[in-house]
Amino acid sequence: MALRIHNTLTQKKEDLVPLNPPVVKMYTCGVTVYDLCHIGHARSLYVFDVIRRYLKYRGYDVRFVRNITDVDDKIIARAVETKKTSQTVAEENIAAYYRDMESLGVARADVEPKATENIPEMVQHIEGLIEKGFAYETEGDVYFDVRKFKDYGKLSGQSVDQMLEGVRIEKDVKKKDPLDFALWKRSKDNEPVWQSPWGPGRPGWHIECSCMSMKHLATPTLDIHAGGRDLVFPHHENEIAQSEALTGRPFAKYWIHHGLLTINGQKMSKSLGNFITVQDAIGKYGVDALKLFFLFSHYASPIDFTDEKIREAGKALQRFDVLFWKAYEMIRIKENVEAVKADFVIRRRDEFVAAMDDDFNTPRALASLFELLSETNKFIEEGKKDPHYAGIVFCAVETIEELAQNIFGLFLKEKEVPLSADEEGLIEQRRQARLNKDFKRSDELRQVLKERGIAVEDTKAGQTWRRI
Repeated sequence: MALRIHNTLTQKKEDLVPLNPPVVKMYTCGVTVYDLCHIGHARSLYVFDVIRRYLKYRGYDVRFVRNITDVDDKIIARAVETKKTSQTVAEENIAAYYRDMESLGVARADVEPKATENIPEMVQHIEGLIEKGFAYETEGDVYFDVRKFKDYGKLSGQSVDQMLEGVRIEKDVKKKDPLDFALWKRSKDNEPVWQSPWGPGRPGWHIECSCMSMKHLATPTLDIHAGGRDLVFPHHENEIAQSEALTGRPFAKYWIHHGLLTINGQKMSKSLGNFITVQDAIGKYGVDALKLFFLFSHYASPIDFTDEKIREAGKALQRFDVLFWKAYEMIRIKENVEAVKADFVIRRRDEFVAAMDDDFNTPRALASLFELLSETNKFIEEGKKDPHYAGIVFCAVETIEELAQNIFGLFLKEKEVPLSADEEGLIEQRRQARLNKDFKRSDELRQVLKERGIAVEDTKAGQTWRRI
């Protein structure tokens, strides 16, 4: 079965056919570094990390670029607010962004270009658009002439007149048309500045992604361009216009957009007091619970974050812990156990792949993992007479771990960081305290372990742990 993707450009599911298989050149819009990353950013980073992982699992050679916008109106405003330079604001938040990615277990892109490192290419691109009649300069600003690009609106499915009716656009007397967008902005006092043929200034937001994607993927046509649903218009629409107007080639073959995240039904906002940073969420719930919460919904669907839903994800994780504990206890006393494939394992793996091949349907894929988990538990209880008993259990658990870790990026911390002798001792002390019904001491040790980043759970099968 071919891997199929819902393409925002055509509004249809299409077979993934890269321009130069097996290479897939993929670009996603990254963060604007004026503040700490929140859980909406976490969803975006994680969703595209899963897609990248799965494409690699299916044999594609993924070339992945994700930009960093480090010059922007929001960064300048934050610099004024905090009495820092724009560069300082950007650098502080870039450092925090990379800490968040490490905490999430999300791999860096092959290239993560900063806008400020690619200004010459942007200037050159804008010069080309002016030369071809698609852009015009006025008083040190350069604008893209939207009505000159006949396909404007093809991604969002709107005509130019519909956009004017449906979008509130501030009047700018220097523009020929209210929809025209800035390619280059004349710098004001105390703003970042670069020299250009139109005087000192800085690039507009939209031009950054066009230049960095084509430069660092070395192609005028990307296989996949991805981002949030909120970027379809105007950001991605403008990227298409300014790219295709210059090259005369399609800018991207497939467009993928993830749904947006709300908090208890409301848009996330500091003014509403519901702004949840990545570090706050991981510290309170654990990274795997956050990831599982994201996996419960299809990437293209909106998602509403509630305390109840994230705690449900945490409880679901315990089912994996229980199985892993049982299998470990059962297999560790045997030597040289070889994996033996059983029909139920093969069937559930095939279901997982079929779900992910169908536009990266993580809810269905996750359901197949939980079915495999249940069937493995059942086999552990009922299949003891099977001559390949240990091998089948080993294969089933290995399959769950492989799919969960390699594609969903779950249980990475447990895999990467084994327990130290001290940590093992604390866990054993707590187990003994529970056996002795010394629940006060048990709770004290649970808190000590939590402070060290280890969550301990009590299940019917015994005590389990995982890193948080």
